[in-house]
Amino acid sequence: MPCMPETLIATPTTNSLPLKSGDFATLSDALNYAGGGETGCNFYSGRGKLSHVLSYSDLREQAQRLAKRLNSLKLPRGSRAALVADTTPDFLRFFFACQYAGLIPVPLPISIHLGGHQAYVSQLRRLLENCQASIAMAPDGFEPFLEEAASGLGMSLLGGPEVFASLEEAQEPLSPLASHELAYIQYTSGSTRWPRGVEVTQSAVMANLSGIIRNGLQVRSGDRCVSWLPFYHDMGLVGFVLGPMASQLSVDYLSTRDFAMRPRQWLALMTKSKATISFSPSFGYELCVRRLGEGSPEQFDLSHWRIAGAGAETIRADSLLRFASTLQASGFKKEAFLACYGMAECSLAISFAPLNQGLDVDLVDGDWLANEKQAVPVPLPTSDEDTIRCSSFVNCGVALPGYEIEIRDTNGFAVGERHSGTIFVRGASTMSGYFNAPAMTQEVLSSDGWLNTGDIGYWINNSLVIIGRSKDLIIIKGRNILPQDLEFMAEQQPEVRPGDSSAFSVSHPDGDELAVMVIQCRESNSEKREHLVNRLRSLVYSELSIPCHIELIPPRTLPRTSSGKLSRSRAKADFLKRVQWEALATLPNALR
Repeated sequence: MPCMPETLIATPTTNSLPLKSGDFATLSDALNYAGGGETGCNFYSGRGKLSHVLSYSDLREQAQRLAKRLNSLKLPRGSRAALVADTTPDFLRFFFACQYAGLIPVPLPISIHLGGHQAYVSQLRRLLENCQASIAMAPDGFEPFLEEAASGLGMSLLGGPEVFASLEEAQEPLSPLASHELAYIQYTSGSTRWPRGVEVTQSAVMANLSGIIRNGLQVRSGDRCVSWLPFYHDMGLVGFVLGPMASQLSVDYLSTRDFAMRPRQWLALMTKSKATISFSPSFGYELCVRRLGEGSPEQFDLSHWRIAGAGAETIRADSLLRFASTLQASGFKKEAFLACYGMAECSLAISFAPLNQGLDVDLVDGDWLANEKQAVPVPLPTSDEDTIRCSSFVNCGVALPGYEIEIRDTNGFAVGERHSGTIFVRGASTMSGYFNAPAMTQEVLSSDGWLNTGDIGYWINNSLVIIGRSKDLIIIKGRNILPQDLEFMAEQQPEVRPGDSSAFSVSHPDGDELAVMVIQCRESNSEKREHLVNRLRSLVYSELSIPCHIELIPPRTLPRTSSGKLSRSRAKADFLKRVQWEALATLPNALR
């Protein structure tokens, strides 16, 4: 099972196969079809060099051979295979080998946390225990972490790809996973609580892929994808591993770590391959702008980029529009932006905005939304003297075919247009449950199939607008304060970069809630730091009439989820470890 082909030839854009839009019963059926064509996957280094080529034809052949080796272990059907999901061809081989062998692949995150060696090992162990994995694979560099995490768990086999390559091939015919069986277990990113393992059936993911390909993206013959999204995240796995394969498109990969170090390589790869489809959370677009600096955008050719998707977190229109303005000279068109909404519990996608129209930003009265839960539209402010506090949200479009969406109030009743509430969804790609967690499943999934997404939103003309996570809401004396509003205020200050602030609330022993904002600050001068804190707390009080404790911390210390999003829940936990309540009660900058 060689890791590198003898000759590196990038897979073509065009395909000899007639385009099929994800119309397959199972993932193995989809790969069987894609393997008859000429397209596939290319893997690039952080320096932009082509390092591996894996056509769908080769992937099909190598996955089937590996499946026979896995079958020699005589594992019960449906046994879980944990796969540490680095951006390598080996992950794809093992993922699809499981499809052919009747095993359930479980993508596990690679280490991006700042907690160090032991934190990552502990995370892996809890995931291995939760999914009850029988075997596990880790790529080069991650085997020691896996071996330490799996110690004493009694797994049948674990190690790098070479360990599995030494197995004999079983002679029995392959029996791929059927449409009613699980396709994989997808762990959530853990932005609000410990990650949960979403059970995704073959029928669910294929229904979602069909909707994405046909309706959301309207994939064309000749489209090509580029992705730096992690394979263990739903957008990276479903959107840019399974989606291109199910529509027979070629895809070019840059690892998430390489993108974080050299985000310009994303743009360089889009230029080189003339790709038409690529997605990112808002922070990815922001990071590109930040690292581009004074560099000339003319060095890139982004004129082929017809779909620049945005999702995976609350969409920040300001970040995307800065990207469009900065890269306009490269041929990038702001109309390419495509807002979408989804979650792992629905395989991936729930709604898409219309193509070729760019971002539709809704400007509403922030105080009215906080106090009355109504998104009352307001005009653009014409001067600094305008007194209405505005909040802006991106329209994420209409539901994919087959999906029902309701927005419900706290009593469980559906609300009308521009009334905010919790988003509930029901459809063919909704999860069957959380693996090995019936109580958690019952919390969010009703007997008639309605899923409580935990997100807050409202309707505009049958289009869905996302406000944020209900668990992130800051509730002060009955008022709903959006953490994004506080973070936006911080990030308008010259000392604070986008994505460098995290807002949440903490409960004081006297029963009150106190708003807290933790900010990564590069300023070392104590007088200037104090000036920033005083300026911000006064701004928050004048805008929202609430006290807010502000803490400045060093750069690159705010915790992130496995998918790279800032984690407010972990920022809150870290804050509570640092601060004693006795001291917090007397902090002058809390304006208590």
